[in-house]
Amino acid sequence: MPELPEVEIVRKSLSKNIKGKVITKVEVNNRNLRFKVEKKFEEKLKKKKIKKIDRFSKYIIIVFFDNSFCLIHLGMSGTIHLLKKKNKNKFTNTSFYHSPHLPKKHNHVEIELQNISLIYNDPRRFGYILYIDNKKQLQEKFKSYGPEPFSKKFNLKYILKYFHNKNKNIKNFLLDQKFVSGLGNIYASEILFESKIYPLKSVNLLKNNQLKKIIKYSKKVLKRSIAKGGSSIRDFKNTTGDQGSFQNEFKVYNREHLKCSRRSCRGIIKKIIISNRSSFFCNICQK
Repeated sequence: MPELPEVEIVRKSLSKNIKGKVITKVEVNNRNLRFKVEKKFEEKLKKKKIKKIDRFSKYIIIVFFDNSFCLIHLGMSGTIHLLKKKNKNKFTNTSFYHSPHLPKKHNHVEIELQNISLIYNDPRRFGYILYIDNKKQLQEKFKSYGPEPFSKKFNLKYILKYFHNKNKNIKNFLLDQKFVSGLGNIYASEILFESKIYPLKSVNLLKNNQLKKIIKYSKKVLKRSIAKGGSSIRDFKNTTGDQGSFQNEFKVYNREHLKCSRRSCRGIIKKIIISNRSSFFCNICQK
């Protein structure tokens, strides 16, 4: 699933290509996504002018000038493609998973703008696209979500209060969107490695200096990934045709049996299953 850095790359790509444009036509080919696309979706989006493209957590938020919104979640296999009308044979994939071909049967929503079309393609249909009338409804949508790692609200005071009287392991907390928004399995593993914390360690055993490291490296790892164009799993490419390269800097994720990248450590990267997800860690320096 795309995590915060990959969705941010999508946001930047969309902002560059569709900001300020007017929607001229909307076609919904399949309404049966994770949440059913409402019947009046096409009517509501038509003639809307795009003010900007925002992002919260793993959500893309298209903001219109009348202060309504279009919310997109890519799910597991969702991709957004941009098709310039001057070159109908060339698709530009802005999303996390890139496929050289675009099977039309998975083109569930097509939004035409001036000189460009936005196509939402999703083979597994775990993603969704919603129209939201106003800011109050948008805030209601996200009221149960925790702060992003980049937020000032994600601080030591907040974490100590959240962890009070809790004994769940730290890896599960990092994946809990109610605690912190935008992290997934890849970046949670990398953050814990940088923080030298064992993924199964109970949060009630973590000291303040360890919590400060989690805050620090959550920001640092995500910023680094965004700067590198995200993590390319399979053959992800951005709108310029370049792959993200942060996967080349993974310290633990998908590196089972390899040596720890720390020069002073003789550890080996191990894999364990936590809540049905693979977790990677160094068996020596993560305690």
